[in-house]
Amino acid sequence: MVINLNKKDKRKNKLYGGIEGGGTKFVCGIGNENGDIIESVSIKTTTPEETVMQIQELYKIGWKKYDLKKIGIGCFGPLDLDKGSKTFGYITSTPKSGWQFFNLRESLNKALEKKIVLDTDVNAAALGEYFWGNGKGYNDFVYITIGTGIGAGIMSNGKLIHGLMHPEVGHILIPDEKILEGFDGVCPYHKRCLEGLASGPAIKTFWKENIENLPLTHPAWEAESSILAYGLVNIILTVSPKRIILGGGVMEQKNLFNKIRNKTASLLNGYIQKDEVSKSINDFIVPAGLGKNAGLLGAIALAIID
Repeated sequence: MVINLNKKDKRKNKLYGGIEGGGTKFVCGIGNENGDIIESVSIKTTTPEETVMQIQELYKIGWKKYDLKKIGIGCFGPLDLDKGSKTFGYITSTPKSGWQFFNLRESLNKALEKKIVLDTDVNAAALGEYFWGNGKGYNDFVYITIGTGIGAGIMSNGKLIHGLMHPEVGHILIPDEKILEGFDGVCPYHKRCLEGLASGPAIKTFWKENIENLPLTHPAWEAESSILAYGLVNIILTVSPKRIILGGGVMEQKNLFNKIRNKTASLLNGYIQKDEVSKSINDFIVPAGLGKNAGLLGAIALAIID
């Protein structure tokens, strides 16, 4: 998966398209193999048809001059990524109204007349971090986004994990019923799962306020960090990553990091006898190196490596 570019590499001066497909907005861009974003535009996510039409106008008219060969897209899901499936390239059982079982890959392929390279939004972001961010130099790490939803891209031995479908870390169940007691969660499928309790919409629903507007003394911070620590412990014990990267809108609240680190170490209770956890947890649980650009750059990376 690692790309080594040299003067003779034909890709050196090429540009690639990337689309970060989210439930709130689609971020479209043009970039290169150095991780440089040449242009980017944000499009509001409405109906599938209207959203695809706006993307078509952008790439076929506004950015026609770039003559792109491929466009990578990292999109919200769940996605069917099995090439042998009848619904390959579809968004499947998403809670996003109007997008259930929409053939995203084929629709964009026809609209843009370009090859579309599709993966989940978090897998794309993990790939971006692998090449240009805080995953660089790590063949085994997990990238987790905590925002409108919660998801994870898992890099194992230098390859993104897919399997039966793709990891749905946001829907692991949280065991402690005392945290946000009486709250059913916002996930329509699992209620009190990680996403149901710790996503941006969950925070707003329970606390009646967006997290960025809450003072540092607010009890929301302790609850949020406790829930996320439970999630991280489950991931550490099952996936055994060498680094965990946390991104997304919620993690822009930097005061969460030390709370999460301390609570994760406390819950592990000395079971993992590795310096990364016991002595260097600040370097084990880290923020996304690419910040808000992780998803878009990851989508561009999908096109580069295809």
